Amino acid sequence: MNHIAFPGLGLGPFIINESLEVFGLTVHFYGLIIAVGILFAFLFCSRLMKQEGLSQDVPLDLILYGLPSAIICARLYYVIFEWESYKDTPLDVFKIWEGGLAIYGAIIGACLSTYIYCRIKKINLGTVFDIGAFGLLIGQICGRWGNFVNAEAYGGITNLPWRMELLDLGISVHPTFLYESLWNIGVFAVLLLRRKHLKFPGENFISYLTLYGLGRGIIEGLRSDSLYIGPFRISQIVGFLCVICGASIILYKRYKIKHEKSSH
Repeated sequence: MNHIAFPGLGLGPFIINESLEVFGLTVHFYGLIIAVGILFAFLFCSRLMKQEGLSQDVPLDLILYGLPSAIICARLYYVIFEWESYKDTPLDVFKIWEGGLAIYGAIIGACLSTYIYCRIKKINLGTVFDIGAFGLLIGQICGRWGNFVNAEAYGGITNLPWRMELLDLGISVHPTFLYESLWNIGVFAVLLLRRKHLKFPGENFISYLTLYGLGRGIIEGLRSDSLYIGPFRISQIVGFLCVICGASIILYKRYKIKHEKSSH
């Protein structure tokens, strides 16, 4: 049970249970929130894929293959950079219910399974990835509220008006879960507005990586639970690399398309 308030906004305190018992089974709200996010992502992407003339089996297959792949890679990503915590008790690597999933690992896993699926089924890769970007964002927007329920993924100490007070710990911190959720809502809106103005297949997905990477790179600098390589925060490095690579690809591809059109 967590006790959370936003005193500067006059909200709370909220008493939040992390789980509940249903017919003798423990249901964790974090998992329930993730499941809701997956459902919304599936419904939204299914609609877009139908508009693109893709079979309705495609989004279901992508979920069935992509979800386990995403979970496995999210766990591997976390464990690799947090190996010191597992080297003496390696079997704990399998205890994912105790936490320790990294979003970039999940993205990598989902992308790998989607790439293989599209190649085998001979489906347009760019179209699927462009639509899949919306699914990833929906999952991330919802997933961050799972962090709120668990009172995790928060930032450093602050006295800002929108600070989040963790009453059990007696500290006021940056609500970085909220920052990222709101940022992702903004990215979702931008991608949706630009969807009819894409210049090449895959541009929407690359734009997602670029914009998400920018927000994550900035927000990660405020977090208190980052994974590190030496003195550097891993998610900041990955985020800003996504910005540089993504922006470069988009500019290059758009320049090339414009140049080819002008030469004709």
